[in-house]
Amino acid sequence: MFGMIPFERNDDNFFDLFDNFERKFFGNSSATLPDFRTDIRDAGDRFILEAELPGFQKGDIKLDLKDGILTISAQHSENKEDKDEKGSYIRRERRFGSFSRSFDITGVDEERITASYNNGVLELNLPKAVPVVPEAKRIAIE
Repeated sequence: MFGMIPFERNDDNFFDLFDNFERKFFGNSSATLPDFRTDIRDAGDRFILEAELPGFQKGDIKLDLKDGILTISAQHSENKEDKDEKGSYIRRERRFGSFSRSFDITGVDEERITASYNNGVLELNLPKAVPVVPEAKRIAIE
């Protein structure tokens, strides 16, 4: 276990040049969603990971575990429409946001992980794996 440190993001993507140009040219939009924040505590026999995901429903959040990597992902979409008496649009807005963060959970007992979601906070209990002590054997000589 490497102290439950999340994987670093690589910001050296060639396509980011275009995204950054668009942001600078058109200005930052309030429609973009920031990355979600996480707090990780060592509670002795387990780690407690708290991820802030306000505005999401429990069904919007997915937890995937593969090869010792825990991935938390969430998607949210919102549609707003305002129409006049004739049914013509006065305003129509759409937003979509998705998040994903991955964590190395080497040293965690994957079978005993539990999760709950209350008031915009996802809480994961990650029990530490009990280290396997090799058993000593004596070999009889014949």
